[in-house]
Amino acid sequence: YNTTCFACHGAGIAGAPKLGDVASWAPRIQQGFDVLFEHAVKGFKGMPPRGGSGQLTDDNIKVAVEYMVEKSQ
Repeated sequence: YNTTCFACHGAGIAGAPKLGDVASWAPRIQQGFDVLFEHAVKGFKGMPPRGGSGQLTDDNIKVAVEYMVEKSQ
């Protein structure tokens, strides 16, 4: 999270839900982990695939998504 995701999710850049913003995250979390993971891997709206960092593995992304969900419930 701190290396890549924070750049947008820390400040809410380009519509990214800010870490800890329960209201913004709630409808996303309701879609389920698999949808969130797919959006993170493939990109979604303004977010590029893998958050713009092609070096992130699927495991890196899973951990980051889990962290953001945990901190935003």
